[in-house]
Amino acid sequence: MTVREDLFGVSDLYGVSEGLTEAELAPLERLQKVLDEVAKPVINEHWEAGTFPTEIVDPIQGLRLIDPEEFRGDGQPHGLYHGLRKFVLARTDASLATWHTAQAGLFRTAVRIGSSPEQWAEWEPKIDQYQELGVFALTEPDHGSDIAGGLSTSATRDGDTWTINGAKRWIGGASSADRLCIFARDTADGQVKAFLVPRTAEGVTLEKIERKTALRIMQNAHITLENVQVAESDRLQECNSFKDVSNMLRVSRSDVAWIATGLQAGAYEAALKYVSEREQFGRPLAKFQLVSEKLALAFSNVTASLQMVANLTKRQDQGIFRDEESSMAKLFICDRMRETVALCREVCGGNGITLDTDVARFHADAEAVYSYEGTHEVNALIVARHATGVGAFV
Repeated sequence: MTVREDLFGVSDLYGVSEGLTEAELAPLERLQKVLDEVAKPVINEHWEAGTFPTEIVDPIQGLRLIDPEEFRGDGQPHGLYHGLRKFVLARTDASLATWHTAQAGLFRTAVRIGSSPEQWAEWEPKIDQYQELGVFALTEPDHGSDIAGGLSTSATRDGDTWTINGAKRWIGGASSADRLCIFARDTADGQVKAFLVPRTAEGVTLEKIERKTALRIMQNAHITLENVQVAESDRLQECNSFKDVSNMLRVSRSDVAWIATGLQAGAYEAALKYVSEREQFGRPLAKFQLVSEKLALAFSNVTASLQMVANLTKRQDQGIFRDEESSMAKLFICDRMRETVALCREVCGGNGITLDTDVARFHADAEAVYSYEGTHEVNALIVARHATGVGAFV
């Protein structure tokens, strides 16, 4: 099988996508068609306006990308498919990839890991068929990297009812979710628990975060919870400490590495198109050696990132989930992403800061991807702790 440039652009030099089966290629082909026909024509206008393209919701959700019909129920992990799905989305736009992964990645992972068997049997089809939309609400206004010890949202139990008070911030897609997966500290034992809170529950208030310079399409929310009543049946029964939350983050961190890889590919391919068409001094920019060197480095970064995250996914398909492995991928790939988008912006000159080339959007959005799901510094400490055997956390 050869690399499909219509699906993976010209970025898959070492043929990572050749590992896909025909059954796995089919839903990705449908996804790319929707992105080309529905998303790409409107994406820059929505980015500039800071609005979400609601016209893409039904077409993309209708594809049933979480559990495509071609391999539904076969019991296989299909990790490479799920990774390249994020790659294809991010290669078009990082906000679209983040939006889709909020449901298919973070929320689904939280419910899968945190549920009792009975809860998962109930929730899995609802999530996979988009009957219940959800988001992962962990970060707080005053606690991000220190959330393990600093989480201050509280949950107090009285019989079969919990009362939740606190606030969450930077929660993408919350305004359109049916459920908010809220992490709160049990006032009885001090441990972190997870609750599937209806977005419309009394005491829940959402405010859109304005004035962003990255992921402008993604509607991030500040959530206030004031005496919100939640039934014990809506508590994820297997999430009883921050260790359980860490298991969720360990799995989802590879999702961000895939998004960062796809974002790089989108920026690289947009820059490649520009320098092939733009002429200066009577010849295309691509014929200048300094421009070629920058493109070569960007191409190498994309290729290395794709190899790294594909290998990580292969290991996770084998049941190997290690903090240092997912953190290394997020750390390394996001560093490469930052370099790649800067190089791509450079070769487009002044036009590289306009949305017309697409490069400016990737360049700006990279800053958000660089920080979410574990900052550079936190992931570096996790990797170094494995390397040295000594934790350097405060």
